[in-house]
Amino acid sequence: MEHMDLLKEGLAGELLTDNLSTTLYATDASVYRKIPLAVAFPKNIGDIKKLIAYASKNKVGLIPRTAGTSLAGQCVGDGIVVDVSKHFTEIIDLDIANKRVTLQPGVIRDELNQYLEPYGLFFGPNTSTSNRCMLGGMVGNNSSGTTSIQYGVTRDKVISLKTILSDGSEVEFKPLSKEEFDKKITLNTLEGKLYKNIYKELSNKEVQERIKEEFPKPGIHRRNTGYAVDDLLKSGIFGGPEEQFNYCELLTGSEGTLAFTTEITVQLDELPPKYSAMVVTHYRTLEDCLSDVIPVMKHGLHLCEMMDKVILDCTKNNTTQLQNRFFVEGDPAALLMLELKANTEKELQQEIGKLIATITASGLSYANPILYGGDIAKAIELRKAGLGLLGNIVGDRKAVACIEDTAVALEDLNAFISEFTAIMKGYKQNAVYYAHAGAGELHLRPILNLKKSEDVALFRAITTDVAKLTKKYRGSFSGEHGDGIVRAEFIPIMVGEENYELLKRIKSYFDPEGIFNPGKIVDAYPMDESFRYEVDREEPEIPTLMDFSDSEGILKAAEKCNGSGDCRKTHLAKGGMCPSYHATKNEKDTTRGRANAFREFLTTGSASDRFSQNELKEVFDFCLSCKACASECPSNVDIASLKAEFLYQYQEKNGYSLRSKLFAHNSKLNKMSSKVAGLTNAVYGSKVLSGLMKKSVGVARERTMPKVSSFNFDKYLKNVLNESVGSNSKVVLYIDEFTHYMDTDLGKDAIGLLTGLGYEVQLFYAESGRTYLSKGFLKQAQKLAIANSKQLKVFVEQNVPVLGLEPSAILSFRDEYKRLVPNKEEMDEIAANAFLVEEFLAKEIEKGNLTSERFTKEAKTIKIHAHCHQKALSNQKVTFDILNLPENYTVSIISSGCCGMAGSFGYEKEHYDVSMQIGELKLFPAIRKSDSSTIISANGTSCRHQIKDGTDRDALHPITILKNALVN
Repeated sequence: MEHMDLLKEGLAGELLTDNLSTTLYATDASVYRKIPLAVAFPKNIGDIKKLIAYASKNKVGLIPRTAGTSLAGQCVGDGIVVDVSKHFTEIIDLDIANKRVTLQPGVIRDELNQYLEPYGLFFGPNTSTSNRCMLGGMVGNNSSGTTSIQYGVTRDKVISLKTILSDGSEVEFKPLSKEEFDKKITLNTLEGKLYKNIYKELSNKEVQERIKEEFPKPGIHRRNTGYAVDDLLKSGIFGGPEEQFNYCELLTGSEGTLAFTTEITVQLDELPPKYSAMVVTHYRTLEDCLSDVIPVMKHGLHLCEMMDKVILDCTKNNTTQLQNRFFVEGDPAALLMLELKANTEKELQQEIGKLIATITASGLSYANPILYGGDIAKAIELRKAGLGLLGNIVGDRKAVACIEDTAVALEDLNAFISEFTAIMKGYKQNAVYYAHAGAGELHLRPILNLKKSEDVALFRAITTDVAKLTKKYRGSFSGEHGDGIVRAEFIPIMVGEENYELLKRIKSYFDPEGIFNPGKIVDAYPMDESFRYEVDREEPEIPTLMDFSDSEGILKAAEKCNGSGDCRKTHLAKGGMCPSYHATKNEKDTTRGRANAFREFLTTGSASDRFSQNELKEVFDFCLSCKACASECPSNVDIASLKAEFLYQYQEKNGYSLRSKLFAHNSKLNKMSSKVAGLTNAVYGSKVLSGLMKKSVGVARERTMPKVSSFNFDKYLKNVLNESVGSNSKVVLYIDEFTHYMDTDLGKDAIGLLTGLGYEVQLFYAESGRTYLSKGFLKQAQKLAIANSKQLKVFVEQNVPVLGLEPSAILSFRDEYKRLVPNKEEMDEIAANAFLVEEFLAKEIEKGNLTSERFTKEAKTIKIHAHCHQKALSNQKVTFDILNLPENYTVSIISSGCCGMAGSFGYEKEHYDVSMQIGELKLFPAIRKSDSSTIISANGTSCRHQIKDGTDRDALHPITILKNALVN
């Protein structure tokens, strides 16, 4: 094989061959794992041509990839993975008059629609991964999603594709008239041969009849089994009703096996009607639910989705999705989510009435709540999280994607499910039902342990039986997720052997050397090999200091990641996961990348050296431990905890650096420095002295150093209490290490506010251990946690709530302490008694104990940036609620994600640029746009320092804002 270094030198983009990069791209969201030779990030068409030339010369496969969320294994292979998600991200042209947009394959679906919204247009097909899936992947998979019953599938929307063929020629496939088609046939090029050969193949009447007899029923619009030669027969060239011929119908859904797409033009739709409502029908049995599908589909629904009890139960254990369950009544076996849209409120109510009448007539549902506005979005978000949530099943048995893509005609749905259920019972399976019910597509997943050979045998047997059942009903075995590796073996069953040979010939016409995504659709890889996990392996015992028993050990905590790629959403999407990926767009900086690397290197390293691997050090380096993954990842993969354990294990083996020691023991240093605060602050403020100090320990020279203070809070509280007019309840104010030595004014404000509101305040001093946790000093953190838990237990017994000001400190009692303190029941009680001060005050407002009467009537505008740990372990609304206490305060929450500081992360010189890039994505621009009179609220000490360094604005803790608003 020609040396890859020559190829690397010739590319404008990157070509990575290192162990970490190839490991990160060895998996997608499927059960498969294939280590590629390299990963390429082409910058231009010239790079792609060079990759194709290299692949042809060296008989190497090219695996195209965007977000890499394929459930069937399309994105894995042992050749060169070509990731276009980084550079091919341009929206090239918008033709408003003809409602068309031309773009590159790396454009994200939801971000395309954000761009189109001002023009009253949108791209209809969607997926549950729409906030990170890209148009290239949607074309490759012929994606459809919830909207297909109104707007069709991707194949219906693709007008033209600019591609590079296997010989390196650039060809645009688009609609052709009979005359244009005939001209193409005369070309003495690969393009000409493609038109000539397809005409030769499909003009044969026997071939046409065989295709019509064997392919899925025409009424099933979600069908992606093999190549869509049945759609080509619709052209008048072959006697069909459509005037034009368009090869795009074949290329859409071809999974990158025929050509390399560089540009896509799609048809758009006008935005849906303005008014919408969702009726959610609840059922006691799955059969009742399915029986209602045909009658409700007569109402022009924009969405008809089904979720079963297994999926719904998963949402109970996910912090983010738990609040989206608000509409679920009782414990349904299944429910249908039925969305109606209309141009006027009156018309909408009429449509709701008609739908309710149909539902009532069937009498099968026991509850039918109606949702409006933002509640619909929450319900849809719950449904979208479904597939990822299945990864929450603890242990090695998982809901496995293999038969989850079957689509049948609606009239066959009940009978198909009945037979399917019988098959599952024969295998002693309770399958998961998660469905685009209105399209006849059911995501049916058996629960299997693919680490065990007996379940691998079941994997093949169940898939084979369901393939035969689907064929019986002339359904599609690959409705929207594609054939990939898992279903390509079954294409001969689904379309017949002779039609399969036709598909193989078509592949050879386009790709005679077999370089484009080999092993997919034709000449398939075996569906029961190349798994993510070694079958029948001896499970490694990996002792840890932190307790990961909730996931049956640290390895399985990482293995919870199923590759759904929620962490690849950008800063333009909701949520904060993953802040470093938002800045770098590197796979290694995602939750998925870190979990994949952790899983891989923990199982391939020697028992004595598992954690001591530089690849793991690299993959965790840009993790800010923001904890967004703990709440936003559907599988709750808690990378922050994995990182803490890794750092501990790595440093125990390789030693602790001076800088890590300084940051970890920062609280002790601050305690000593506070005794000579004037001198310390003078040094910190000196450009020369602080510069030398920063340089010596590896702190970014651009950073300002936080000042230290010395203050007697006990004395201050005593003086305040002497002036107090009484109390209504007792609270403990936690003076953490940050408040004690740096944010002393905040501590004073908290005491003043709480006593001013009539609370009897007791002070609790303790170092939380946050600095130890962030740097992997787990022995020290555990010692503190155990010591603190003894005092915190006393407060539980006294029934006195503990209130904290710094989120990263107080919320550690809810989070890491549970992994550090042996007595779990005791820690659960302590966690339930520990609150952000905002949480406590928000509850007091709910109870009616706090009203606006105690606060100023002066008008002010406030913008809130909440700490990442608050977003992950609590919520931002509590801060919003308490800052709305003053009547004339106008309060809004900045949709900011992570600020980028994350404790010591933003101070470290090698992280400074990324830290500031993260701040510049959302937070800094939002602050700069605000009027100088606007108050910026930030409850994290790191956040306030980042805001100061990034915008030169002083942010205030919400408690300080309320204290300033308090009227005596």
